[in-house]
Amino acid sequence: MKLNKLNRKIHRYLGIIIGVQFLFWTISGLYFSWTNLDDIHGDTFKIEKKDVYYDVLLGLSFSEYSNLKVKSIELRDVAEKPYFWINDSILIDATTGSIKAGVTKKEALQIAKTNIVPELQVSQIDLIETVHEKHEYRNKKTPVYRISYHGDDHVTAYVSKEDGKFQSVRHDRWRIFDFLWMTHTMDYEGKDNINNLTLRIFSIFGLLTTLSGFLLFFTSNKKIMQFFKKKLD
Repeated sequence: MKLNKLNRKIHRYLGIIIGVQFLFWTISGLYFSWTNLDDIHGDTFKIEKKDVYYDVLLGLSFSEYSNLKVKSIELRDVAEKPYFWINDSILIDATTGSIKAGVTKKEALQIAKTNIVPELQVSQIDLIETVHEKHEYRNKKTPVYRISYHGDDHVTAYVSKEDGKFQSVRHDRWRIFDFLWMTHTMDYEGKDNINNLTLRIFSIFGLLTTLSGFLLFFTSNKKIMQFFKKKLD
């Protein structure tokens, strides 16, 4: 009886501690399972890109940089002109070989125009130098142009200033997903770390709550307890 009373108390207090978090896990799990990830990623606001081929003069492009050791190279489309993004740090015109010091607001708008459906109209563009770790544009290259659009979805596109890459699209459904993801992972700092201490502690609490519930079921059932008592006798 003492064990049963102690177990009831443990189960009750564990239920209070973890009950709210269980509610968040359930709500977030339901939202994740009932939403289309393509919609969350903003695919409905993007133009399906077609492959574009450019005639680029590699010899001309690199003739002035004989000492440059190329560790990585990517082709960028900046306002319908080809550029090489080299070593994640240098933007070079693929046809003239000249270095470009980032993209302008006008070019960023043009890049966004080729990636966002024409039904959306730009309301504002501004340059962000840095973002905090909870920002919707976290863990990506800065400075970045933030391009906002009119509409109920509050769509925002991000274009990197350094290399002109169209980075991401954010909208209200994604923001709801992001908030619920934070409550699901319990990473209230950066939102994306699933190995944080808080989640581990609450996972253990959740396991203990379940185990104490099973134990409470058996110890509260007279027939089961009488059966085990007879076996022990």
